[in-house]
Amino acid sequence: MTDASKLKSITDHQRSLIKPMTIGFVAAVLALTFAYIGNEAVEGETRRFDLYLVYSAQALRLAHPWLAEVMRDFSGLGSTATLTLFTVTTVCYLALFRRRVTALLVTVSIVSGSLLVGIFKASFSRLRPDVSLAEISVTGLSFPSGHASMSTIVFLTVGALIASTRSQATERLFILTSAALMAILVGLSRVGLGVHWATDVLGGWAFGTAWAIAWLLIERLIVIGRKI
Repeated sequence: MTDASKLKSITDHQRSLIKPMTIGFVAAVLALTFAYIGNEAVEGETRRFDLYLVYSAQALRLAHPWLAEVMRDFSGLGSTATLTLFTVTTVCYLALFRRRVTALLVTVSIVSGSLLVGIFKASFSRLRPDVSLAEISVTGLSFPSGHASMSTIVFLTVGALIASTRSQATERLFILTSAALMAILVGLSRVGLGVHWATDVLGGWAFGTAWAIAWLLIERLIVIGRKI
């Protein structure tokens, strides 16, 4: 290999790392955002904002009873059963088509993300809105929203994997936007039903997005490492 070829190879490698580094920075900012929202919520700094949205959601449900049913349907997209089905289907598909490393990373990312959500809930120990303000009775701690966190992790991870198989930018954008929209609807439904404070959902979105990005970045770096 000539010196010019070696230099070009090094330059191409450096360029290939710019995008992962940028994405990693975004993940770090989102993780810090999650921590900030959590601290502010626990200290009561978001109480006025949270109460306003919970009361507004209750008023909307009373004014438009059909909204409650729609919110329950959207909330079901983030249920444990639905997300488990998405995860198992994705992992099996990846394993069958010889992407076993990616399948393993997806499994670890989602399982570890679920465990972290439980740890965060116990650490922040935030109570849910009073049951009198909610459409349904839900037990457990509040921050971050498990539905918002896990639906974001699962839908963004699966969406990114599907998008990576498409060549056109418009197709990839549509797939990623659809995945993000599903996670957004799940989060909004939890506030709409009055079972979570708005900041629980915002924190869940921030953590879920950061976690999904981090593991997709790890998968990308492994792929790059194999090509070197």
